[in-house]
Amino acid sequence: MSSENTKTNTTKITKKDLFQANWRWLWSSQICWNYERMMSTGYLYTMLPTIQKLYPEKDDRVAMMKLHNQFFNTNAYIGGFIVGMDMAIEEKEGRQAEEAVAGLKAGLMGSFAGVGDTIVGVILPTIFGSIAAYMGLKGNPVGAVIWLLVNLAVLFLRFTLLPLGYSQGEKLIYAAGNKLNRLTDAAILLGVTVVGALIPTVVSAKVPLVFKTGKVVLKAQNILDQIMPALVPVLLVGVCYWLLGKKKMSSTKLILIVLLAGIVLGGLGIIGK
Repeated sequence: MSSENTKTNTTKITKKDLFQANWRWLWSSQICWNYERMMSTGYLYTMLPTIQKLYPEKDDRVAMMKLHNQFFNTNAYIGGFIVGMDMAIEEKEGRQAEEAVAGLKAGLMGSFAGVGDTIVGVILPTIFGSIAAYMGLKGNPVGAVIWLLVNLAVLFLRFTLLPLGYSQGEKLIYAAGNKLNRLTDAAILLGVTVVGALIPTVVSAKVPLVFKTGKVVLKAQNILDQIMPALVPVLLVGVCYWLLGKKKMSSTKLILIVLLAGIVLGGLGIIGK
């Protein structure tokens, strides 16, 4: 492991670097989007010039490239804020901030996706899109102008979020001082909490087995719910997490295993929706 792992960076990120990252995120945040790692390639492509600048040692560059090529998914319009905070933290702490950066990304990407999807994906199109469409149906060209202006405003605001995230990340670091470990623990805890809270709403798995003894009828799912609601989804996620820790296990292999297990267990009536 190189010496960069034991000291902070002295290289400074300039406005030009921020503009370059912003431009890359604007056009390429969802490049090579896939169901295994989603926006990871776009995130890595955005951070690549920063990685090359902050980490002169090859081992450090490779390690950070692997870190930024992990699963990442958020709303593309406001995700630049996370990129900016990441750049500020790495500029100050270098590879010492690996866990903090991973926790920051995991903790913020879900909440930012909810905010961005709601505002940019639902509220703005519903309000201004409806107005523009109605005016267009009436033959009024102002409707098209309104919709164009709204999209330009969103584009402008999107381009300001990465520098804003960078400045806020700087303030966060200086406010924390030498308490990076606490910041790391807080970021990881936030990420784990968000992921854990998503399990009951995203993973649907029930046990439809029914046991009958005379007039007594016991439903397996009711018993499990009394023990802990969403117990089966939590156990499934725990098993998947454990399997991903195995050396030869990959996300693709795990997806195939889950599909096959779902088909078999579903056919036997052990697992259902």
